[in-house]
Amino acid sequence: MATPLLMPKATAVWLVDNTALSFEQIAAFCTLHPLEVQGIADGDVAGGIMGVNPIQNGQLTREEIARAEADPNYRMKLSEPKVRVAAAKRKGPRYTPISRRNERPNAIKWLLRSHPELKDAQIMRLVGTTKTTIEAVREGSHWNTANLAMMDPVTLGLCSQIDLDLEVKRASKGAAMPDEADEGTMLLTAEEAMASAGGRSRAPQTEEERQRHPEREEAIDADSVFAKLKSLKDDSDN
Repeated sequence: MATPLLMPKATAVWLVDNTALSFEQIAAFCTLHPLEVQGIADGDVAGGIMGVNPIQNGQLTREEIARAEADPNYRMKLSEPKVRVAAAKRKGPRYTPISRRNERPNAIKWLLRSHPELKDAQIMRLVGTTKTTIEAVREGSHWNTANLAMMDPVTLGLCSQIDLDLEVKRASKGAAMPDEADEGTMLLTAEEAMASAGGRSRAPQTEEERQRHPEREEAIDADSVFAKLKSLKDDSDN
């Protein structure tokens, strides 16, 4: 995401007063309308706003200004910030501008249809809505249900594609696979495990099993081993 210009109007005031840039160049750099910049120059706009030097705050260089002054068609570019500040983690639901709040039910309808794996809390984070609104859209009881149309929240500007992909990935990772849920491995208690192992060791092998797996012999009883060792010792003493 591009670094935004700090205080665009205050920056425009400084550029108007301290450079020979055209109104179009200043407007393009400060993301303002050329007529608004002309109003600043005439004193009709931004009255009382103190100019901010973009060179001091590191968002513009003198070389960039000189290059723009020499070429009226050149558009200045923001300098790369020397320090990257990590974006603060957002807490609570996303804030949605008033102009876009009417589009939230359309975005909810799109999310419910396109990504049914998303939980209500995730949808609330993405579009800044409430659980009541989500339920109303899901059940068709929303007051404007007849006019709702599925619209991508990214296209509407309610969330970024990165945020949407992250929530979808979390939902997919948290969802259990059907085979794993239905045929998951069950842990046995210690008694059950010992009983099962004992049953397998005492189970007689058929002749077919002995021929197929010659390496598998009957479990050797510890008492018989010690008895055999004792008899061998007695024979050696005699």
